[in-house]
Amino acid sequence: MSLAAEAPARVAVPRRKNRKLGRNLLRYALLIIVLIFAVFPFLWTLAIALTDKHGGGSIYDFPASLFPKKITLRNFVEVYNTFSLGKYIWNSISITLMTVVGTLVVSALAAYPLARFRFPGKTIIFSVIIATLVLPGETTFIVNTLTLRAMGLLGTHVGVVIPTIAAAFGIFLMRQSFLSIPQALIEAARIDGAKELTILTRIMLPLSLPALAALGIFTLVAAWNAYFWPSVALSGFDDALPLSVAVLKLKGQFNYDPFNIAAGALIMMVPVLLVFLAAQRLFMRGMEGAVK
Repeated sequence: MSLAAEAPARVAVPRRKNRKLGRNLLRYALLIIVLIFAVFPFLWTLAIALTDKHGGGSIYDFPASLFPKKITLRNFVEVYNTFSLGKYIWNSISITLMTVVGTLVVSALAAYPLARFRFPGKTIIFSVIIATLVLPGETTFIVNTLTLRAMGLLGTHVGVVIPTIAAAFGIFLMRQSFLSIPQALIEAARIDGAKELTILTRIMLPLSLPALAALGIFTLVAAWNAYFWPSVALSGFDDALPLSVAVLKLKGQFNYDPFNIAAGALIMMVPVLLVFLAAQRLFMRGMEGAVK
């Protein structure tokens, strides 16, 4: 009887392993398909940007256009010098840095009382802040434009930054991170005579570095790629435009030169892509804290 009972068990073990192997293969196949769809446009743009336009060939000869006959960096040099991309890159750096720093400061200062203080209407205030997430940014550009004009900030980088630093997502992310810190640490600091600003800067922020990094990366990517609001706030001030807005002019200046257009697009994409890849681990840790 024991041998008869062990035989089906021996057969069941390979079956379970085969089913598990089949599920894993299916997962990897789906992930590879998603990867191909996500990476393919970037790879094709990279191939076009590296192709020597004087060496023959066409970008429409697919899949031959994915494998340049002759590789060159001349397209990047040409579009950078001819279009003077340097000033637009510095404009993007200026706007992005101010946006990241401002968002981190405002989010931390707003999230700390919402996470650790008790005051009437706290839940209502936080609910209203979160409710603004459903509103598209385009709904506020008229009011923001009129306000900036009255303040004399229209057409400046500061005017681009100010309406964007009080982000509901940043406040939510930092609040969730602050809530995960043990209350005993805060009470001990208060007993020792620490002020609230000291508690925030010496305890809360150092323990929330993953969330700060995640928020910084998220804000950096959004600010670097922002188009609509900078194009409105800086309308008529071409020298102050960021790269994300100025790069669209490549289509007009190099209307019959897709190689230079692809090179300009890559110049815009690569910096923020490298930053994200370098800090990807911190970004994921910060997002996990927000989910918890």
